Amino acid sequence: MIDSKEDMTTGSVNSKIIMFAVPVFIGNLFQQLYNTVDSLIVGRFLNTDALAAVSSYGNLVFLCIGFFNGVSLGASVVIARYIGAKDKKNIENSVHTTVAVGLLFSVIMTVVGVNMMPAVLKWMQTPDSVVPYALSYYRIYFAGSIGFVMYNTFVGILQAAGDSRHPLYYLVFSSIVNIALDLLFIVVFHQGVGSAALATVIAQILSAILAMIRLMRVKEDYRLKLTKIGFRGNVVGQILIMGLPSGLQNSIIAISNVVIQSYINMFGDAAMAGIGSYLKIEGFAFLPVTSFSLALTTFVGQNEGAKQRERTKQGIKFGVISCIVIAEIIGLLILAFANPLMAAFDPHPDVIKYGVWRAWVCTPFYFLVSFSHVMAAVLRGLGHPLAPMLIMLICWCAVRIAFLAIMSQIYPSIWLTYIIYPITWTLSTTAMLIYYKKLRI
Repeated sequence: MIDSKEDMTTGSVNSKIIMFAVPVFIGNLFQQLYNTVDSLIVGRFLNTDALAAVSSYGNLVFLCIGFFNGVSLGASVVIARYIGAKDKKNIENSVHTTVAVGLLFSVIMTVVGVNMMPAVLKWMQTPDSVVPYALSYYRIYFAGSIGFVMYNTFVGILQAAGDSRHPLYYLVFSSIVNIALDLLFIVVFHQGVGSAALATVIAQILSAILAMIRLMRVKEDYRLKLTKIGFRGNVVGQILIMGLPSGLQNSIIAISNVVIQSYINMFGDAAMAGIGSYLKIEGFAFLPVTSFSLALTTFVGQNEGAKQRERTKQGIKFGVISCIVIAEIIGLLILAFANPLMAAFDPHPDVIKYGVWRAWVCTPFYFLVSFSHVMAAVLRGLGHPLAPMLIMLICWCAVRIAFLAIMSQIYPSIWLTYIIYPITWTLSTTAMLIYYKKLRI
């Protein structure tokens, strides 16, 4: 059994979603903060090339880890459904299989990430002045893959059980550690950009250890026992069915963004740094979307497992409306303060210019991307992970790449990399709405 505070099949619908989403939001805020601190400290104490290396390749990282995160999310849905159904045996099997999958992906991520970086940077047409910084940062980052992979694995299990408080505690702790080490390595010891990656790796490993200890100490059915970690055939199949579409969806989005980033790279380090800085800010803007999306996936998963369809519908309505409104308000605030926000990363006028241009085009349409993300989360919780994957494949990958390939031949401009986002957000929102209506939930 699980604690009544973590059980999302009983009590007030709105309160349960909010109480789950708020700690996730605060935790993601700290995580985004220590990612942004890397860029702020590197930009202020090193140089623009180093900033470009750290801030411009978030999509590359997401390409590598997004697939596993999607699989982990699918595993969380499986666990949440068994928790909702009060199936003790399969809760235990799914938890230990999920951990085994995480360990396997940790090894794969380390080998691929460390060895493929030179080829990937060349393919992305990275400026020669940026390559040494990017190699230094990301080889160290991927060498510590076990930290972020296993942290996401352990936290996914906790969140599937409705526990979003303890992941918050671990993130706050690791964020403080990361910031302190950034300052120590770069400001005090005058180390290079690789030390910022090392600080992140250390912080992530510490947070993973704390989450693992929590899972080993809980008294509920999802308790982790190291001797039972292994692959259970029936559960592996369910995790793959639920997780592969989500993983492919994440990778698909990242692939299109990496292609777009390679086009941005042709405009030089100022464009890379400016747009990279904007993306750090955009990451903060989407935190409520991420938080409500995860809350809805868990809420829908548990209530579908408990066969409470009316409760599921109430949660979907509340979560979608809340998320859209909050995202749009944040988008308009970023638009209003775009100049000082960009200048915080790098005061160079050209860097600011590229970031502000991106904000002008994208922020008014945050309600669209918000809806797409939340509906993808809802559909995963309902057991329909394939639909959002296909919609993202078409709208956020195929259309973006085709648009850029064609239009760059007609009108080669950095503005193409801006306008493609609102266009494809509109397409995916329309498709998600049509599909959801056809389900007749």
